Amino acid sequence: MVRNIIVLSGNSHPRLTDSVCSHLGIAPGDRILSKFSGGESRCEIQDSVRGKDVFIIQTGGGAVNDHLMELCIMISACKIGSAKRVTAVTPLFPYSRQPDLPYRKAGAPLSKPAAVVPNDRYTFESVPPTPGPGRVKSAGFNHGADLSKMLNKIAFTTDAAGVRSHSSSITSQPGSYTKHDYDNIDPSTIDQFEAKPGYKRWVAQAGTLVADLLTCAGADHVVALDLHDPQYQGFFDIPMDNLYARPLLKRYIQQRIPDYKDAVIVSPDAGGAKRATAIADALGMEFALIHKERRPTNITDRQNATMMLVGSVENRVCIVIDDLADTSNTITRAAKLVRREGATAVYALLSHGVFSGDALTRINASAIDKVIVTNSVPQEEHQAICPKLEVLDVAPIFAEAIRRIHHGESLSSLFQYG
Repeated sequence: MVRNIIVLSGNSHPRLTDSVCSHLGIAPGDRILSKFSGGESRCEIQDSVRGKDVFIIQTGGGAVNDHLMELCIMISACKIGSAKRVTAVTPLFPYSRQPDLPYRKAGAPLSKPAAVVPNDRYTFESVPPTPGPGRVKSAGFNHGADLSKMLNKIAFTTDAAGVRSHSSSITSQPGSYTKHDYDNIDPSTIDQFEAKPGYKRWVAQAGTLVADLLTCAGADHVVALDLHDPQYQGFFDIPMDNLYARPLLKRYIQQRIPDYKDAVIVSPDAGGAKRATAIADALGMEFALIHKERRPTNITDRQNATMMLVGSVENRVCIVIDDLADTSNTITRAAKLVRREGATAVYALLSHGVFSGDALTRINASAIDKVIVTNSVPQEEHQAICPKLEVLDVAPIFAEAIRRIHHGESLSSLFQYG
């Protein structure tokens, strides 16, 4: 039994909190977490948290925005109650799938055909395009006039009262205007201010924003499971630990898949290659990769993805490894491809199963024989819809992490890859 500790549950996954507390030998903390009729969240901590080590378990599945706000309010309530330390335990970290990049990824379709911007007229990778060496510069705000010569024409004079004023010999030219003379703007000049072809619009930095929200709310420590992008840890100014579901997945392969040594680990895309190869190397299994090459189809953001298998899967069991399934489009297309290449059976092992929209219907109709996910997100309703779904319990991992953090012990054994 762990003493001087309180584990609180959000509304996102109370069953996981009960399981974690059962492993720790304590009862979940008492709190009131509800909503007013206007939709605002209300939180009241019933137990005393003064001088206690508080852990708040709140995952990012389901109504993610409501759950994130609940988490921030609960953290703030504990800090106001003089908690010694508040740790946010987020099995599926909210907004971790949105990378903090100021531009869209390379390869996005241009807003106009590429022929509008000849490659020989502009420098390489200029956004917006700038003139190349020896090319004439485009007209700016001064319509091509030399700004230094214009300033030299301005004559300063002093009147009888000693007030200094200026007069200019510049006369208004057709098409010229000042910043206050909006009525005289030539509509044809507005085009030069539009974004040039190839400009990539800015996107919100949701990763940094969520990290700052939790920090400002008062969180002293954050624990997550299998972040979609490990760089997310760098967004925090407080300690942030990323646990792994890899040991659970490896144990399932060893115990539940017959002759697993003859099977092939498959990564459904290049981004998950490291995750899949870590399991393949640890178990001494072969590895295959599905390469997706995206091609723009038109001026909108819709794209085609051409999939190609790198490796041999003929007459073998395939185990598709991925960190998260949302719409399940990636893993179902991967299963269809490996089946077409001669695979005898297809397993899909996932760290997080969000399964939004018609994802479960797609899985039921797909070539996947079984989908194995953790309970980082509630899966009871999903299991009732999809008979192919099997769930692994991550409560022991979080219970051990909470125990070690509380006692100041190392978490390195929980970060194992092999």
